[in-house]
Amino acid sequence: MAAQTTCCQVLSGDGIFQEQEVDAFVHQHGVIEARTNYQVVAIMGPQSSGKSTLMNHVFGTSFQEMDAMTGRQQTTKGVWMSKSPKVEDVCTLILDLEGADGRERGEDDTNFERQSALFALAVADVLMINVWCHDIGREHGSGKPLMKTIFQVNLKLFAPEPKRRRTVLLFVIRDKSKTPMAKLAEVLAEDVHKMWDSISKPPQYVDSKLEDFFEVQYTALPHYEDKYEDFLADTVVLRRRFTTDGERALCSA
Repeated sequence: MAAQTTCCQVLSGDGIFQEQEVDAFVHQHGVIEARTNYQVVAIMGPQSSGKSTLMNHVFGTSFQEMDAMTGRQQTTKGVWMSKSPKVEDVCTLILDLEGADGRERGEDDTNFERQSALFALAVADVLMINVWCHDIGREHGSGKPLMKTIFQVNLKLFAPEPKRRRTVLLFVIRDKSKTPMAKLAEVLAEDVHKMWDSISKPPQYVDSKLEDFFEVQYTALPHYEDKYEDFLADTVVLRRRFTTDGERALCSA
C-alpha cells in the first residue's frame, strides 16, 4: 500500500488540474466516506504573507512554509490541498493558494491569480483573505488588487439567490496593532465596500450590494514572531470557529 501523502497539488503552477493526485488523496484520506459532511476552507493573500504558516497552525496541516532566512520569495506554486487533522467533527479540506503579486509571475501576469480565485470561489465554503494590518486604510495596500480580482470573478460565477448559501469571506488581519479590533474592522470594511463599489458590474448587478454575494467577517492575529504565544492561542480560538459547536461557528456541514 502506498504511503499516505499529507497534501497534494490540485492545480499546477500552469493552471492544470491534477486529477490523479486529487483522486488518490480523497481516497487515502476518507473524503469520499464523508459524503456531504465536509467543508472546504481556502486562503488567498499577498505572496509571503504567512498564508501557509497560518493554515498549518490553525488546522494542523503541513504545507511548505517560507524560510525567513532566505527572504520573501514564492513558496506555494499553484493550489495545494490538505485535510485538517485538528478539526474532527467535520471533514475539513484546506486549500492553500499561490500568493498574489509575486515577482516570479511578473507585474502584469494575473491570469493564474484569476483562475485560482475562480477555483476557490467555486469550491470553498470559507475563503480566508490574508491582509497586513499596516495596509488597512492605505489607498495602494498590497491586498487591494486581489480583492478586486475576487469580486470581479465572483460576479461572473454566481448570481445572488435567496436560498444559496453565500461564500464566507473571512478577512484575517495579520500583525495587528494596538488599534482596537472594532476600529480595524470598521476601516477595513470601508476599504472593502469602496472596492466593491468601484468595480464594473453587469447591468443586472449595478445596484447589488457586497452582502448579496458574500457573508463578510473579520478577525485579527498578533505578530507571529514578536508575540508567538499569543499567536498560538488565537489560532486555537480561530480553529474552534470551524467546528460544528464553536462560538461564532463558520462551519457549514
